[in-house]
Amino acid sequence: MLKHVAALASTLALSACSVFGVRSGTEEPRFEALGTEAGLEFRRYAPRLAAETVVPGPEEAARSEGFSRLARYIFGGNRGSARIAMTAPVAQDSMRIAMTAPVAQAATPGGYRIRFFLPASLRDPPAPLDARVTVVEVPAETVAVQRFSGLPSPEAVAEARRRLEAALPATRWVAAGDAVAWFYDPPWTIPALRRNEVAVPVVPR
Repeated sequence: MLKHVAALASTLALSACSVFGVRSGTEEPRFEALGTEAGLEFRRYAPRLAAETVVPGPEEAARSEGFSRLARYIFGGNRGSARIAMTAPVAQDSMRIAMTAPVAQAATPGGYRIRFFLPASLRDPPAPLDARVTVVEVPAETVAVQRFSGLPSPEAVAEARRRLEAALPATRWVAAGDAVAWFYDPPWTIPALRRNEVAVPVVPR
């Protein structure tokens, strides 16, 4: 019962920062736009911090559970009970964690890895209370990105991944790792307005 109440509280708090479910002013990891080729976007991301958890089970169920774990972390489930600030940019101090986008999901041998990227100004994140949540540094990387809208079902994510893989050989880049799905909007967003992406790390040919 408490788990459901916590999830509902997180959902209601997230809704406060959206209009028609579209986040406005939410911080995203900074990147350098490298242009487009064959309908794909290419971006260079600097190193960034993320809170992550690995969840076994089906893709959508793992995403939901992972989101709940990470939401609890940024809503105060950490040493110091730091609370989230729902708009960005915000004035940062030791008692605030800003909400950022996207939420990332990637398949791993243990299930699915779900990540929340942390604000660039948060240099020393508080430690999670849940041992299943860890804070990691994501290394700098160049990625090829395929955008898609609509509901991010496993089938839609797989189709976007196929489109990315089909387009990549026509560019000057080759894949250098596994694809990851990025979700930018809360689940009540109008499907046609949703921003979803599939990204894969790349290196020049």
